[in-house]
Parts: sequence; C-alpha cells; structure tokens
Amino acid sequence: MKRIEPNLLLAIATAVPLALLVAAASLFGQPGLTLKYVLLALSCTAAFVVFNGMLSKRMGTQRPPMIHPEAASTAVWASLFPLILIFAAAVPVFFPGHDYGLLVVIGAVWFGVTVESAFKARQAG
Repeated sequence: MKRIEPNLLLAIATAVPLALLVAAASLFGQPGLTLKYVLLALSCTAAFVVFNGMLSKRMGTQRPPMIHPEAASTAVWASLFPLILIFAAAVPVFFPGHDYGLLVVIGAVWFGVTVESAFKARQAG
C-alpha cells in the first residue's frame, strides 16, 4: 500500500471543516440560503484552483506545495488551515441569524489553496 501524500491529506482535512462551515451557516444563518452556501463553496474552490493556476503560469511564478519533506515545520504551519476553518464554523453557532456567504467564500478559497497544493505535489511526483 502506498503512503498517503501529506498535501492530499491536508486537502481532505480542510474539506471536512469547510463542509462543517457550510452546514453551520445553513443551520444557524438566515433561512433558505443552503443552496447558496453549497454553490459558493463549490464554485469558489474550483474558480480559485483554475484561475490561480492560470495566473501563476502567466506571471511566471511557481510556488512549491505547502508541505515539504525537507522542512518538517511546514506540516505544522499548514495544519492551521483546518484549525481556522473549524473556528470559522463556530461563528454561526454563536452569532445566529446572519448571512455567512463571505465566510463561506473565504473558507472555500482556503480549501482551494490546499487543493492546489495537492495538485502541485502530485505533479512534482
């Protein structure tokens, strides 16, 4: 069995708090916005991955994946992404009744960063 790549594991670990954020925003936010939150999360993540990749190629910049095997501290710093999204998912619970679309967009972009990092790690081999 092959070992799971750490950047892929980070993307999976960030997807779960994003789903929790969408669920919390749907349950505790303004009623009737569940579809909006789901579509925002999916479309913003996909748009970030596609357009950030295109922009990076156009500008000629190439960032490495977030977690490097040579630098062990990158895994600790990258673990802040799921942690902050978990805290963001708690916001609708403590402040119910608002529209949390912007919070979902921010979470989706952060998830997009981890997905892009997983793609870069896979391409690097």
